[in-house]
Amino acid sequence: MTATAASSAPAAAGCPVSDRAAAFDPFDAAYQTDPAAALVWAREEEPVFYAPRLGYWVVTRYDDVKAIFRDPILFSPRIALEKITPVGQEAQDVLASYGYAMNRTLVNEDEPAHMERRRALMEHFIPENLARREATIRRLTREKVDAFIDRGRADLMDEMLWEIPLTVALDFLGVPEEDMARLRAFSVAHTVNTWGRPTPEQQVEVAHAVGRFWRFAGEVLERMRANPDGPGWMHYAIRRNAEMPEVVTDSYLHSMMMAIIVAAHETTALASANAMKALLADRAAWDRLCADPALIPNAVEECLRAVGSVVAWRRQTTAPARVGGVDIPKGAKLLLVQASANRDPRHFEDGETLDIWRDNAVDHLTFGYGAHQCMGKNIARMEMRIFVEEFTRRLPHMRLAEQAFTYLPNTSFRGPDHVWVEWDPAENPERRDPSLREGGRSFPIGAPLRKDIARTVRVVEVRQEAEGVLGVVLEDRAGRLPDWSAGAHVEIEIDGTARYYSLCGPAGDGRATVAILREEGGRGGSRLFHERLRPGVEIKLRGPRNHFRLDEGVTRHVLIAGGIGITPVLAMADRLKALGRDYELHYAGRSRGTMAFLYRIARDHGERATLYPSDEGRRADLAALISSRGDGGQICACGPDRMIEALKELTADLPPGAFAFEHFTGGDVALDPAKEQGFDVELVDSGLSLHVPPDRTLLSVLRGAGIDLPSDCEEGLCGTCECAVVTGEVDHRDKVLSAAERAAGDRMMTCCSRSRDGQMLRIAV
Repeated sequence: MTATAASSAPAAAGCPVSDRAAAFDPFDAAYQTDPAAALVWAREEEPVFYAPRLGYWVVTRYDDVKAIFRDPILFSPRIALEKITPVGQEAQDVLASYGYAMNRTLVNEDEPAHMERRRALMEHFIPENLARREATIRRLTREKVDAFIDRGRADLMDEMLWEIPLTVALDFLGVPEEDMARLRAFSVAHTVNTWGRPTPEQQVEVAHAVGRFWRFAGEVLERMRANPDGPGWMHYAIRRNAEMPEVVTDSYLHSMMMAIIVAAHETTALASANAMKALLADRAAWDRLCADPALIPNAVEECLRAVGSVVAWRRQTTAPARVGGVDIPKGAKLLLVQASANRDPRHFEDGETLDIWRDNAVDHLTFGYGAHQCMGKNIARMEMRIFVEEFTRRLPHMRLAEQAFTYLPNTSFRGPDHVWVEWDPAENPERRDPSLREGGRSFPIGAPLRKDIARTVRVVEVRQEAEGVLGVVLEDRAGRLPDWSAGAHVEIEIDGTARYYSLCGPAGDGRATVAILREEGGRGGSRLFHERLRPGVEIKLRGPRNHFRLDEGVTRHVLIAGGIGITPVLAMADRLKALGRDYELHYAGRSRGTMAFLYRIARDHGERATLYPSDEGRRADLAALISSRGDGGQICACGPDRMIEALKELTADLPPGAFAFEHFTGGDVALDPAKEQGFDVELVDSGLSLHVPPDRTLLSVLRGAGIDLPSDCEEGLCGTCECAVVTGEVDHRDKVLSAAERAAGDRMMTCCSRSRDGQMLRIAV
């Protein structure tokens, strides 16, 4: 580390700084072009690093970024709007001449002030109050498309995607529409001033624009104060200021007026431009949306994940912290690169690929997470869905024109300055069917419905893998299936019956291979699949997703499978062999005839595999297998409940992560309202209090309140819907947590677990 860099680093930054960390500059071309791609090296090798050129710690992995968002006390938002490039004295003097006095807003204020104000001002953002805006957005979109549909060429950004979000934002705020071009210039100046790197000369020019913006916001606010009963969120805030001036203060209103004019439209405009660019560049995805508009909500969510407009956000530690195994000192500044986290393969299978069928796309962090999650997320979703729906219906033949895309240089927001598209007007569908102009599909407000996120796949091969075990190979009729990692699973559905199956075929071949055990005593799904799955049959598929991930950094693995649990374990063995790692494979079953994939195990894993057919009197000594893992090794197991529970007991004293497991059967998680108790729950992150009645799960109640909590199996098997428990006793009904984790009482699975004896729970959501 150079002397200059060392002097600007926090006291505990830790030398030496790696060469890549020392060279990192978010204003370099690589980051400005594609931040996520520019930080692949960091996600893989140095997920949390100190960047001396910037003076920030950079956080790049999904779990780390989300953990920071979850804790606004330890990781304060106070620097979210701090200028990332220090402003010179001349520019400061210019700002002062305008009376510029930007104060804290919902974005960058600490608790408890933030949550008090958020509760006081959130009414207009709840889903039922947003529904009436759909007709306005649809009308504005239709009018813009009408203006250029017969021209054959348009710049979507200039002619539509910037102006509509601003118009909607002003209408939502209750602000009269002023000079649109002037507001756009103000918005750009605010972005450059806060997140850009202007030269000293540019700083003065930007300061004048920001000062005029500040003055403009104040003038509008004063006009609105004269009519406090007017419509819109700002009039509502003015009324709340009169009711509770200690919470919604005078200075707060002026700062919010300026900040929200930018926040309410700029990110949506840029996100919409990114989405159109990405979807039109992937013709197969675009054509599929044209054919099946039910996929549009998830396609929008996937665009927010893969090419979202919010690239990075900032936090500051209020005490020493540990992030991703790295110690960070008090007062350190953190750059949380959501664009990188959103492509982290540890959370998103094949994360670099735009996959409009990705059924956990809603997990993205583009809107943030926790107490400071974007209040306007559902307005943005509504606008983007209407834009995509209008274009796929009226201009399905539209394509990207040849162009060089440019972006406003800054650390945190990304979207093209222009998006030129072209089409042949003679092929416009509404020339043959004029009713298409008046059409338009309405989507439920909020996160996409998981039932709509299913691709159609075709059975290409069916084979008998063992007695009662059917091997099925599936391919996507629209192209390749996404790549997947060892331990991943998919959900397949026939006539409304859906079941989860681990992937066990060759990775990277664009297909999905599963093995289905016929369970005569089960719920009937396996029997249905055995009877119906034949070559040529088309079914629904969701995924892939992975909750049973192989730790490839471990030096040695002991793999244990029981029965059909061989499916994910065999994929792990294949991966470890490809990596040249040290591993053992232990496989138990009733008899060789019932044990699937024996030919593959013998062929591919030879002496590393040991079989335990019980009819031959062979039993696995689980204790001995655990001791064979060695120091730093990992045990991975999948099988029946009895085997997993025995392994849990035997590994109770091992370090966290030493034992990874997956059940292949779930318990009965259906609710019987006659036997359940309702309970109250307080959401400490979101500031809400809710009631969970006897006939609903906590997960369903959270979703009904607009909380985007991710989930997958909803049977207590996967752990996706986990939340932290602050106070209260939990009636645990999952198969994820160990006995020790249940006893700790600090987390629960919202899909199945409930309050014990109806007492109130306080959870971190």
